Amino acid sequence: MDTGTHVVMGFAVGGIATLDPVVAQSPEMTQAALIGVIIGSQAPDFDTVLKLKDNAVYIRNHRGVTHSIPFWFIWPTIITLGLDSIMPNINLFHLWSWVFFAVFLHVFVDIFNAYGTKAYSPFYSKWIALGVINILDPFIFLAHIAAITLWRIGFDPGWTFLTLYILLIGYYVWRIKAQRAVYLEMERRHPDATHIFTSPTFKWHQWHIVVRTNTIMYVAEYRRGNINYFETYPFEPIPDDPVINAARHDRNLSAFLSFSPAYRWAVSIEEHGYSVKFVDLRYRSKGYYPFVAIVRLDENLEILNSYTGWIYNTDVLKRKLSHAPSRS
Repeated sequence: MDTGTHVVMGFAVGGIATLDPVVAQSPEMTQAALIGVIIGSQAPDFDTVLKLKDNAVYIRNHRGVTHSIPFWFIWPTIITLGLDSIMPNINLFHLWSWVFFAVFLHVFVDIFNAYGTKAYSPFYSKWIALGVINILDPFIFLAHIAAITLWRIGFDPGWTFLTLYILLIGYYVWRIKAQRAVYLEMERRHPDATHIFTSPTFKWHQWHIVVRTNTIMYVAEYRRGNINYFETYPFEPIPDDPVINAARHDRNLSAFLSFSPAYRWAVSIEEHGYSVKFVDLRYRSKGYYPFVAIVRLDENLEILNSYTGWIYNTDVLKRKLSHAPSRS
């Protein structure tokens, strides 16, 4: 989920924690629990600092180790010990338990969007991305804002947020069923499909779809019961080609391939030598595929520069590449 949603979820967990008699018994413990769960609700995304290095490092590692099973326990321990050092009269076990719940909830909800996470690492290293909930779901975010407002005007926070989360469980069940219906319809239409990728949008009745068979990839959209096909591409595994092989040594392209399961590629001959471009087919927007990786090489197949990330027009891509450091 997005940062804002994780923040309001932190407040929600803090509100539910007041139902714990140990948390509610003293203002100090209530305050410690609220601070702890708000930090815990953000902790798995502390790896966002990797953006300061470059996109390749960020894409390869974001939602990786910081969301892994060991860190479900490491984050609560660090946060609890930190609060214990500055706040007196707190129950460490109960504080740790609520912070653990906040961390776990963060990782759990991230599984449901199309970006996904390596939540079961190191025991299962692949990305888990169910493609059910949009990264920013307006209903989830606004429902939390409404509950926080009720808390501010005097409603009991524990029961208010507990009621909200019971309702959200129903919402998630409905979204899972809706996604499953889209998946089954595409499976019916394409019985030879090897992969079907669904990505939710801001609109409940609209889904982005990529279907991959052994020979063809279809880019489509589900909207209110109708399937619209946009593009069809031949499915071509990455060839054993000297230009592409050289480009795959670049860390930007390597990061892209570690993340994207549905892409197409192209090689073009240009004045500087060659350009190798990969585009992720899952994020089609207004006829454009904004998530790309591009590597430019000279005639001797030495890498000149490269970029991976979200690009919405050609001018921005040219600017990004012109500022990218030379790799020759």
